[in-house]
Amino acid sequence: MPTTNYDLTLTVVIPCYNETEFIEEILERVREVGLAHEIVIVDDGSTDGTRDILHRWEAEDHDDLRIIFHDKNRGKGAALVTGFKAATGDILLIQDADLEYDPRDYPKLIQPIHEGISPVVYGSRFLGGPRKAMNFWNMVANKGLTLATNILYNAILSDMETCYKVFRREVVEDMTIHARGFEFEPEVTAKILKQGIRIYEVPISYNGREWDEGKKIKWTDAPIALWTLVKYRFVN
Repeated sequence: MPTTNYDLTLTVVIPCYNETEFIEEILERVREVGLAHEIVIVDDGSTDGTRDILHRWEAEDHDDLRIIFHDKNRGKGAALVTGFKAATGDILLIQDADLEYDPRDYPKLIQPIHEGISPVVYGSRFLGGPRKAMNFWNMVANKGLTLATNILYNAILSDMETCYKVFRREVVEDMTIHARGFEFEPEVTAKILKQGIRIYEVPISYNGREWDEGKKIKWTDAPIALWTLVKYRFVN
């Protein structure tokens, strides 16, 4: 029988780039849930004033907050690698800095890890949770990449590209991640599945933002993600 361990600590890792509009609200929402023992924000070379907000917080010396600055924009994957290295929690949860994903889903995301069901949990946008309809072609790309993941790695995921990826720290702490951009999602998924870990999925809510609201992922990221999936099927 799975054992329940509620002593595990949670680190929320937030990569951010040019998020002055949302960074203060997302921090407030994460704190309101009251589950994070540590919040690590990695600013990936913002140029819009985000760094000014983060420097102010840094000067205020918040006990639960660690802030790391990249000297230039390196990409989401690079920011997450930095955040993982800095994290001290038993559980690591990825939180985008925009408001597409709702921290109120944290309890259901971390419950399977606390109960020992799986060391990795993904929050799926396609398992019936409430969501704002996403762009049709974005959905096609997501479904296609998830299907490719399932075929290549003998899995049954419904949402490989989700932001909400949650891990026991030991799953990723010694993992070499080469991705510097959005290809982080397929690389880390491939390497988890190659360890023989069955990823547990739970339904989440989703409020996708539009291109004119600052959405950063582009259609050109899809073929890069597909190549990443194929590559790591055959190499480490």
